[in-house]
Amino acid sequence: DSSQIAMVIHNLRQQTVGKKENLFYCLSDFVAPVATGKQDWIGAFAVAIDCENSGILKSLHDQKDDYGIIMIKALADRLAEAYAEYLHWQVRRKFWGYSANEKSDSADFISENYQGIRPAPGYPACPDHSQKVDLFNLLDAKNEIGIKLTENYAMLPTAAVSGWYFSHPDARYFSVGKIDRDQIVDYAERKGESIEVIEKLLEPNLAYERG
Repeated sequence: DSSQIAMVIHNLRQQTVGKKENLFYCLSDFVAPVATGKQDWIGAFAVAIDCENSGILKSLHDQKDDYGIIMIKALADRLAEAYAEYLHWQVRRKFWGYSANEKSDSADFISENYQGIRPAPGYPACPDHSQKVDLFNLLDAKNEIGIKLTENYAMLPTAAVSGWYFSHPDARYFSVGKIDRDQIVDYAERKGESIEVIEKLLEPNLAYERG
């Protein structure tokens, strides 16, 4: 039902000037504004590989095989990323179908040479990890696939990937970079949080010293 608000994503505008263009991106730039009258969508996803409860790690722990434990966890991380990439491909080609005729080879996948992006909360384009809370509530991720968040917004199991899908042909990854207090104040107002809370959430991106 397009009349119901399922989730609000709060975004920040890029402050880092790119090498080839004098543009300052925000993820909301890749969605049609309400004023255009056009109906537009974004998607959401979460995937995980739970090796912690597989029995394999317990066996390796019993054998005191630290190297094996490291390798299994590294493999789980790679599998989670691979499945996130595969799911994005399925979304583009089939489920959403905005790029149904896409013909991409392995090199294109590695260089992300295809239409659309899948930015994740906590990464450069959307550095606020706390947005995972709304994302997980929207997907009911805990009940559906068993992913939960720690009090600091880390995902458990740790081999997990989550984020949003943007389909706009010009959508691209970027880094918000350092931001000044004016964006912090505006962001706090939009999220209904205190400036102090937002400063703590976005501390690595602050272009000034917290008071």
